[in-house]
Amino acid sequence: MLPSHDICTARMMAEQFHRDGYILVPGLFATDEIEILRREAECDLRSSRVLTKTDQAGNKVTLKMWADAGDDIYGLIAKNDRIIAIVEKLIGEKIYLYSSKMIMKNARDGGAWEWHQDYGYWYNNGCLMPDMASCMIAVDRNLIENGCLQVLHRSHNLGRQDHIRVGEQFVADPERVEAATAAFERKHIILEPGDALFFHCNLLHRSDANTSDLRRWSFICSYNAEHNRPFKTMRDYGHGEKLRSVPVDSIRDFAARKLKGGGR
Repeated sequence: MLPSHDICTARMMAEQFHRDGYILVPGLFATDEIEILRREAECDLRSSRVLTKTDQAGNKVTLKMWADAGDDIYGLIAKNDRIIAIVEKLIGEKIYLYSSKMIMKNARDGGAWEWHQDYGYWYNNGCLMPDMASCMIAVDRNLIENGCLQVLHRSHNLGRQDHIRVGEQFVADPERVEAATAAFERKHIILEPGDALFFHCNLLHRSDANTSDLRRWSFICSYNAEHNRPFKTMRDYGHGEKLRSVPVDSIRDFAARKLKGGGR
């Protein structure tokens, strides 16, 4: 059983999440843990096959996706106890990893993401209910000038909106978005490396292109309730494998094993 103060904290986080559509947890990952992730990603993703789309202005939007949580650095973060414990409290039941991805907005090279809801995609992938949430971890500083995430405060209360294809992105119905931006407060989510944003799958969000000299990489892990597994297979998402969380110290242990084994 959790200590009473932890139970109280968890309850407050869940209340804020369901009221506002998101919660911010500063410093969820320590500086050295983020440096391990950054170092591994800069090496791995330089030569890895990545997905590139374009925004409406023709700017590149680059990301790398995973459908499972392995024993590499990405999997050890996606199934880390500190994330899993929070998401299970927010969703209210056992979860599994639906997908994870690294969003790579390089300096003067990272395109915009238009207004959308994650459930706008996942509904079409066969998930019946919006019992889903994501955790976005800042690898670099997330600032207005380098295209940080923007959210419409409490817009998850709108429920799922229709999405249409515009160019290479699926975007929320522009007419509805125009009304929503007048009705809900827009907030820019400023993050330091290691900060984490947990957000509801129906929260409307977007980001501007990165026109600055500052890189903005973010690692996003998305989770689904176990009962909400897709009833059909549309994409290479969420294989539904039982999620076995790993201890908080697993990231440092990973780095120590690599060092001992002569790795970078």
